[in-house]
Order: sequence, then C-alpha cells, then structure tokens
Amino acid sequence: MDWNHYVFRSLWALPVPAPAVYRELERIEDYPRWWPQVREVTRLDDTGAVVRIRSLLPYDLTQTVRERRRDAAAGVLEVFLSGDIEGWARWTVAPDGTGGSRVVYDQVVDVRKPLLRRLAVPGRPLFRANHRLMMRAGRRGLAAHLGAV
Repeated sequence: MDWNHYVFRSLWALPVPAPAVYRELERIEDYPRWWPQVREVTRLDDTGAVVRIRSLLPYDLTQTVRERRRDAAAGVLEVFLSGDIEGWARWTVAPDGTGGSRVVYDQVVDVRKPLLRRLAVPGRPLFRANHRLMMRAGRRGLAAHLGAV
C-alpha cells in the first residue's frame, strides 16, 4: 500500500438548481468567499490557478490547478493538480429530480509535501478526517453562498 496515495469521494445534496451550482464551481477564484479552508486562489491564466488550502491541521497545501475538462452540458469540471499534492479532481453536478442538485467530488492524489510524506503512516487517519471536515465546510459554505440555508 502506498500510504501517500489517497482516493476521496464526497457527495453534496444542495437545494439549488444544478446550473447555478455548476456556475459557482466554475469560478475557482471565488472559492475563498464561501469555502473557509480555501485561503487563496491566484489565477495564472484562463485555465490555471495556484490554490492555497489550510484546514484544521496546522499545514498549508499549495497546488497548481490546470483545467482538464469543462463540460457544462454534462455538469463536469475536472482539473489536474500539481505541487504539494499531485493527481486530479472532478466535480460532477446533476439535477436531483426535486429542483436541487447532487454534487459529487472525486479526487485521486499523491502527497508530495515532504513533511506529510514523513508522517504518512501515523498521520493518515488525521489527514482523511481533515479532508472530511474541509469538504463538510465547503458544502455548508456553498449552500449559504447560494442562499440555500
């Protein structure tokens, strides 16, 4: 087992139409407005940005995000990640049949940050819990930002 390899999946149910959710997720530069753990986003160009994240644990993750797929009709936003974590992440937004939306966040990454690699075995449960907390806060923040709370 590679202790520095992670596969995450988060499901968000939002009482907001899927197109509105998708439009908000497209604007990565606005994430710090509604997602507390996304501390800073610096646009590099139309398809890339540098993102700094810090959740409950006392470390920052900085990564370059490069657009891989943007398909509004399919509700898919996918990016390559490089930097402290490397891999990919994907949002998939779909109507839930009740006027709201179902959002799936998938991420497959390898940790590259040296400190976190050294702490891979004992820290793994904490890193996974940290990710869950961050995703929970993101869902709450997006719902509030879209006026769904």
